[in-house]
Amino acid sequence: MKLFKSADLIRKSKYISRDLSWLRFNYRVLDQAKDAGRSLFDRLRFMAITSSNLDEFFMIRVGSLYNYLDYGKERVDYSGLRELPFRRKLLDFAHRFVNDQSMTYLNELKPLFEKNGFNVLKMSELTELELKKADGYFKNTIFPLLTPMVYDSYHGFPLMMNSMLIFGVVTRSGGGDAEAEKGQERLTFVQIPQNLSRFFELTRKDKVIFVPIEEIVRANLPKLFRNVEIVSADLFRITRNGDFTLEESDDIDVDFIKEIQLGLKTRKKGRVVRLEVEPNSSAALTGVLKERWNIDNGNVFVINSLIDLKGLLQILKHPNFRGKGAKMPAPVLPLSLPEGVEENMFEYLKTHDVLLHHPYNSIEPVVALLEKAAEDPHVLGIKQTIYRLADDSRVTAALLKAAENGKHVSVLFEVKARFDEERNIREGARLEKAGCFVIYGVSKYKTHTKMLMIIRKEGEKVTRYVHIGSGNYNEQTSRIYTDVSLLTTNDVYGHDVSEFFNVITGHSQPDDYEYLITAPKDMRQQLISLIREEVRNAKKGLPSGIVMKMNSLEDREMMDEFYRASKAGVPIRFIVRGICCLRPGRPGLSENIEVRSIVGDFLEHSRMFYFHQAGDPKVYAGSADLMVRSFDRRIEALFLIVNPQLKREAINILYFNLKDNQNTYLMREDGAYIRRQPTEDEPVFNVHKEFYQRNFGMVAETALYDEYLCRAEVSAIRGTGDGQESVPADDRPNAPDPADTEPEQPVPVDLGGEELPLGA
Repeated sequence: MKLFKSADLIRKSKYISRDLSWLRFNYRVLDQAKDAGRSLFDRLRFMAITSSNLDEFFMIRVGSLYNYLDYGKERVDYSGLRELPFRRKLLDFAHRFVNDQSMTYLNELKPLFEKNGFNVLKMSELTELELKKADGYFKNTIFPLLTPMVYDSYHGFPLMMNSMLIFGVVTRSGGGDAEAEKGQERLTFVQIPQNLSRFFELTRKDKVIFVPIEEIVRANLPKLFRNVEIVSADLFRITRNGDFTLEESDDIDVDFIKEIQLGLKTRKKGRVVRLEVEPNSSAALTGVLKERWNIDNGNVFVINSLIDLKGLLQILKHPNFRGKGAKMPAPVLPLSLPEGVEENMFEYLKTHDVLLHHPYNSIEPVVALLEKAAEDPHVLGIKQTIYRLADDSRVTAALLKAAENGKHVSVLFEVKARFDEERNIREGARLEKAGCFVIYGVSKYKTHTKMLMIIRKEGEKVTRYVHIGSGNYNEQTSRIYTDVSLLTTNDVYGHDVSEFFNVITGHSQPDDYEYLITAPKDMRQQLISLIREEVRNAKKGLPSGIVMKMNSLEDREMMDEFYRASKAGVPIRFIVRGICCLRPGRPGLSENIEVRSIVGDFLEHSRMFYFHQAGDPKVYAGSADLMVRSFDRRIEALFLIVNPQLKREAINILYFNLKDNQNTYLMREDGAYIRRQPTEDEPVFNVHKEFYQRNFGMVAETALYDEYLCRAEVSAIRGTGDGQESVPADDRPNAPDPADTEPEQPVPVDLGGEELPLGA
């Protein structure tokens, strides 16, 4: 009997499953929706984010798992589990999350709607006048767009669109019909078009009423099925496997990828990996769907609240509620950019470097510099990499203007930026038409680096103005993503970036860069060399230490290197927003490693890497996470911060991240997270507020070392603290593993209490 076999494998593994770690991250996002200290509208925003996150998780990560299952390929997860046991474990965890998500909506958020000026109601809860308006909306807007599609022995199974709300309607003919007498029934599908609003909006005195569109369709189904009996009508939604890419697998060969891509032409026809249904749905309907799509109960999610909670964003966009969420302070100027110099940035940058820390510092200096370059008669050319752009992008407009003004413009558009492919192709075509030199990706690699170079003739000299950072050239996301970037005319950066552009746009093998570390060239090995230098210093009795901030930590080679460094006595602190596959605090393996996650008002997106270097720190920043895909399958770049003042600023950013006690969750050895709380004598410190204080001062490098590298919160990372867990830690000793037992109704997870558990 293998009652605890899966649990034992998970406990013994020195790595955490990437996918289980991601689900724990979404629990930390859900934790924000549960936070009673936030406004209801902020909580609804986080609830919508959890739904959007989960959709992508099923499309990409669960879809990737099914590529192995469907094609009979072997896969061993970091947790030690093979394909089928891991599938059971993963889907069980996902079921519990969905249950907790629904309970949060129903029990903690919905009761607050009325007193906040709105409500979400069914048709049965509307007044007679409101019903007439809803019926009118159906007649004039919805009805003409609906196309019932019958499925029987004469009609093939219709194509169901990904992520659409669909009714499965079972009908029986009436009036003594021969088929009815035999008890024969027909199944018809009615898909609700995605270009209709999620809710129909009504005004009731001083309140706004939101009626889910499916409730209006449900009430009017008899108008689509005349003279027949409706036996049942159940709403469902499917999630299909997204387009497969090499990035989503760590151990799959290229030939297999080509094989899969032949079968996954578009996301519209991808394999179904999730079926969301209403409670008490027709067994006949779900039976047909499970058989048709080769899924079982593990893939079927009963949604007790609204199906597709992303629709809650419509409430936040209503004119009555705009601005009701948390108000962010106005951006402050960077410490390295005095007031009054923005109008003459070309002159200022000749003698000064500028470190930008978004969203606390606006992206405006970068966009404004690009716009000035487009008009400046002394600018000869502009080169830029683009991954994601804003709607109505000022960046695109500036590049178009530059081309119109006769400047040489080279742009590398990454057309494989997931879900932004069409936008990037469209914008690239516009630039090409204007005369820009546009490159759509580089071979098998995804170009993820963020670089801009403006070439300007100044007398007899040509000056290169370089911008390089961790974030996209996107004016919208720069207001809510934390990122760091550098503006400089330092010749070494200029030479390195020129070489880099020659490599990615032509056929060139660069010499060693001086200030850049790049992938896929040698980023992994260079970082490993820096880690090993800390190990050598520790063994010599010299001070050592590593602090890293990133989105994800998943590369096995890097994790093994960190384990070796920990054993050598190097104190290591990670700030990892999302996926972390490394186990911190395991005796004999990683007791000198601490992992924390910051989740709050902003999406932590910056990547920063600090190496103590026996008192002469090196600090890098840039576009890369510590992931297989970042090192092997993407074009990435990290830049060394050499300006002494900017290096102190960068160290201070890490220092403040480690001081935070309002948005931080500490990772335990078993993979669960607990919310960090200030001690009795520790002041409240919210990193998402402190950086708006422009006069926050500079700390010496020793402060980061003395206060944080040498002081591990051991009780938390070893799992002996009193903090409330963010999710059930089923892989701890004596905990039955759902993969080895009969499934049962998930138990709701209480994340409340003074020590809130926790990941966005």
